[in-house]
Amino acid sequence: MMKTTQTKNDLLIKIFPFLKWIAEVRETWKVDLFAGLTGAVVVLPQGVAFAMIAGMPPQYGLYTAIVPAIVAALFGSSRHLISGPTTAISLVIFSTVSVLAEPGSEHYVSIVLMLTLLAGLLQFGLGIVRLGGLVDFVSHSVVIGFTAGAAILIASSQLKHVFGLQFKNAPHFTENIKLLIENLPNYNLRALIIAAITLVVVIALRISKPKWPGMLVSMVVGGSISYALGWHTQGVRVVGALPSAIPPLSLPNFSFETIHALASPALAVAMLGIMEAVSIARSVALKSGQKIDGNQEFLGQGISNILGSFLSSYASSGSFTRSGVNFTAGAKTPFSAICAAMWLLMILVFVKSLAAFLPIAAMAAVILVVAYNLIDFHHIMHTVKLSKQDAAVMGVTFLATLFLELEFAIYVGALLSIGLYLNKTARPQVLPRVPEPGSARHFITDPFLPQCSQFGIIRIEGDLYFAAMNHVEESINTLTSFVPSQNKILLLCDSINNVDLMGVESMVNLVKDYRKNGREIIFCKMKPEVYTMFKKSGALKTVGEDHVFDSQENAIADIVASLDKNICHQCSHRVFWECDANKNGVCHQQQDMILADA
Repeated sequence: MMKTTQTKNDLLIKIFPFLKWIAEVRETWKVDLFAGLTGAVVVLPQGVAFAMIAGMPPQYGLYTAIVPAIVAALFGSSRHLISGPTTAISLVIFSTVSVLAEPGSEHYVSIVLMLTLLAGLLQFGLGIVRLGGLVDFVSHSVVIGFTAGAAILIASSQLKHVFGLQFKNAPHFTENIKLLIENLPNYNLRALIIAAITLVVVIALRISKPKWPGMLVSMVVGGSISYALGWHTQGVRVVGALPSAIPPLSLPNFSFETIHALASPALAVAMLGIMEAVSIARSVALKSGQKIDGNQEFLGQGISNILGSFLSSYASSGSFTRSGVNFTAGAKTPFSAICAAMWLLMILVFVKSLAAFLPIAAMAAVILVVAYNLIDFHHIMHTVKLSKQDAAVMGVTFLATLFLELEFAIYVGALLSIGLYLNKTARPQVLPRVPEPGSARHFITDPFLPQCSQFGIIRIEGDLYFAAMNHVEESINTLTSFVPSQNKILLLCDSINNVDLMGVESMVNLVKDYRKNGREIIFCKMKPEVYTMFKKSGALKTVGEDHVFDSQENAIADIVASLDKNICHQCSHRVFWECDANKNGVCHQQQDMILADA
């Protein structure tokens, strides 16, 4: 009965993960409430700015900081992750949907909401089938390269607002820069001054008062100056009053043409969103000591986007800034994310009309700072110094982000990263092993050391699967061709963790080919999984159970004892410890003196 009750409780927690921590709120509500207030102050300017990047009306950025934050907190696994609008996803949305509708229009909003719904369904589906580990195949180098490229795209898209210019953004980076240069003579000096003052204030506060809400203060300063001088009536464009503080019900665009056009971008948004959320959650978890469930994060992000699409929220993910602020402020449970959303809602009720005087140039200046902060200079330099392969992946992803469709840049980086990994696993090291001179118990790889003319040892350092077998076979054949007289080849298999049917069949064919030429292949130190695969497939019968040894010591002792003694007498090399004994006809009873490992 107790076991049944425990099973039911586990099932309930799996469906409603917030049951894990809800009881703790009685003890932690004060610190969570304070952390939520801090987060609300941080997200207020960010929400408006990110909506601007996405081509959405400003209120949608704030709605996205409310609804998904609450839902993801309830159904995710991280205690500190705060979901909401992010720069990268906002940029992907703009680059995808701006070619289908006019940014900011009602039609544009309905398409973005459909994109959000599709991305949420994909995330939820991947979580249901427990494919949360997919995000692990996208390397950190891809994320760094994509983020750096996105930062430059974001900055270039905001420069027109900094200079007070009015032209429609082009879908490509180079075209945008060209339009900016062409329209630059028509710049608005007042807008440029507001942007410059805002930029100076936010940078100064970051240096002198890093704990202050610098973005919010700088936007207030810029807006106050513009209002005091009356520039909002003299060509300096402003955001305008927010229509509602409470997220209204919304309906995505369910037309077949829209769904068909958004299929590929939805996958890109889904994968980018979950990459951001999981990587941020894991980063914070390193400090908090919490364990993160990748599948649960898929589900949490998916549900938040599905529900958000019907409550005026566009595609969201975890925010590194807000999650870091949340953790630093002392949050203990996801209740802090719910508090942040509630605080933001209350703030909006009182300040929504003040947004009418917020200059777009001031927001653009803040976004420039956000874009700069996206570029991880430390990790870029670290990657370039340490790994040419990772640097190449990062560089290709960066260039693809700038010059290709944004969603394809993610695919390019991910596929290149996976391709390089598969190429590496498909070429496992296959090394000759010989005893180190003067040591009976240490094997090394040195092609210049003498080898036994009858017996060779080869170590395979990698898995035997379909993509690797051609390389493994060629490597074994190459190594054995150096000493054609070796008729006994011992394969050390302790570094082989997995083998598929193709791998087994290839090794069986290799054994058969060698036997036709009067040579024997012997296996030793197979791991249980590999041995089981050989046995179940029937390969063990072909290889011969007497050709498979548990230990290297027994294998070497048996093989050396079976060598041609006449050849041993004539050999001038003493490769193995047993060579002297073999030459003198001594029985091999001293097995314990033979090498312990390779």
